[in-house]
Amino acid sequence: MNKRTCSALATALVASLTLGAAGCSGSHKTGDARGHRNPATANSGRVVGGTPHRGGTLTVLSNQDFTHLDPARNWVMGDMDFGTRLLYRTLVTYKAAPGPDGGKLVPDLAENLGVSSDGAKRWTFKLKEGLKYEDGSPITAQDIKYNVERSFSPDLPGGPDYAARYLAGAEGYQGPGHGKHLRSIRTPDDRTIVFELRKPFAEFPYATVLPTFAPVPKAKDKGPQYDNRPFSSGPYRIESYDRDKQLTLVRNPHWNPATDTVRKAYPDKVVVVMGLRGNQIDDRLIASQGKDASAVSWGKLRPESTPKVLTRADVGKRLLAESSNCTEMLQMHTGRAPFDDVKVRRAVQYALDREGVLTASGGPALNDVATAYMPGPLFGGKQPDTRKIPPTGDVEKAKRLLKEAGKPDGFSTSITVSNGDKGVGEAIQQSLGRAGIKVTIETVDPSAFYDTIGDTKNRTDLVYSGWCPDYPSGSTFLPFVFDGRYIKEKGNSGNHSLFRDKATMKRMDEIAAMTDARRANKAWQELDGQILAKAPAVPAVIERMPLLLGGNVAGAFGHTSFGGQIDYATVGLKDPAADGR
Repeated sequence: MNKRTCSALATALVASLTLGAAGCSGSHKTGDARGHRNPATANSGRVVGGTPHRGGTLTVLSNQDFTHLDPARNWVMGDMDFGTRLLYRTLVTYKAAPGPDGGKLVPDLAENLGVSSDGAKRWTFKLKEGLKYEDGSPITAQDIKYNVERSFSPDLPGGPDYAARYLAGAEGYQGPGHGKHLRSIRTPDDRTIVFELRKPFAEFPYATVLPTFAPVPKAKDKGPQYDNRPFSSGPYRIESYDRDKQLTLVRNPHWNPATDTVRKAYPDKVVVVMGLRGNQIDDRLIASQGKDASAVSWGKLRPESTPKVLTRADVGKRLLAESSNCTEMLQMHTGRAPFDDVKVRRAVQYALDREGVLTASGGPALNDVATAYMPGPLFGGKQPDTRKIPPTGDVEKAKRLLKEAGKPDGFSTSITVSNGDKGVGEAIQQSLGRAGIKVTIETVDPSAFYDTIGDTKNRTDLVYSGWCPDYPSGSTFLPFVFDGRYIKEKGNSGNHSLFRDKATMKRMDEIAAMTDARRANKAWQELDGQILAKAPAVPAVIERMPLLLGGNVAGAFGHTSFGGQIDYATVGLKDPAADGR
């Protein structure tokens, strides 16, 4: 693969679109020093297609199945967006709006954003009246408690673990399977739920946006099989679900829009077609013919398709490319030799060619080189560069570190990447190979990727994955990626470096106890650099989420709080009668 500062793809874009070379520097600006605009970001912060009309079928073209739709297990950005906007509701949710407004909380099932007491150690939520499931039965506070409890079950790994981290008396809890319940969640009546926390948590309402805080009626729970048929509390219900092939949603007749200020539910039906090749999806949406004119892409635009889109104004105007605010990282198994040696890990930091990874991820129009773990917004706008490692790496420094670690001839290792990131894996393989680190690539279907790397006993030494803050706070990033106290044998999430550093965890607890938000933010920022020096992972790129729309799609924007994914709460069709069905 070409390892020049700007790839052949970027060069082609520069020639045809006057994209400046400054875009290869990892700058977070949308243009270069000469004032040229990045055409990929033309729709940033905007709604594309105007206001939809009610009716028709919206098609989602996907190369994969969902990782999980069970709300107790759903902790992947795209899946959370889809699940919480279409299938189930949570106590609180994000406003359906492009740009910064999308980070604002609004009540969903609850009447308000929660009432705190006892120094933010107790949170009380009152449910709205008239909330119903797809069969017309009432949604109760007990159903929300039940889903929070079932998220502790060893049979349901992979979901958000805020409940385990913050609820009082949750240590060792294994779920409600044997009739045991958490005393720290009380339901005085059918519409009231009270959470008792083990420590103050002023940001708790943000946690209740997560699918863990959606209702699941005990009578409908089927354990791991619930993944195939979640019971709807949202505007749509599942009509059919053929795993890895197709999911069809139809309207939930008992969803009451008077109780829901967020979801517009414009389409009559939503059909997710799975198992398609990435370039096939791109080509169909570029052509925008028949049913495909009423379709959107589930996954990112393929790097090789970028010039086809950005060199055609009629197609480019249908491209969304919001920043994901997610940091993609090369994470090393710090509990296994040779990555238990910080010198080896630092050698990987210096060996990695981040610009090569950027190129493989779609080029500078769609990515920025990462210089820290937390994304720019958590630093007030732009990531700092505390390590000062050149974007293309420093191979000689990497070799010296390997020699100091007793590995003068390098070593062999392996990496797991999603099928869609095979090019990224090859970029990593090539750049580490320059320092004598020989990497074997293992690819996994996207829908099985997180379960595979979450198996801590059987995973590879290296994994390439990212983390997105659940809301704009360092408390939702560093502890979830580097706190070793919450590592699981199966269904492990976030901390894929399996980093267990006592000093780091002690400092995390100190910051979490701070009551001054500004002081805490500064402390998280400082801790980011301190962890980076210990090198459990290498931050590689901050990606945009390039998603192409069919020409008949309206009301579409990339939601900043869902990693730049399309907000399914508001998307629909310009002309429902022209959906091609």
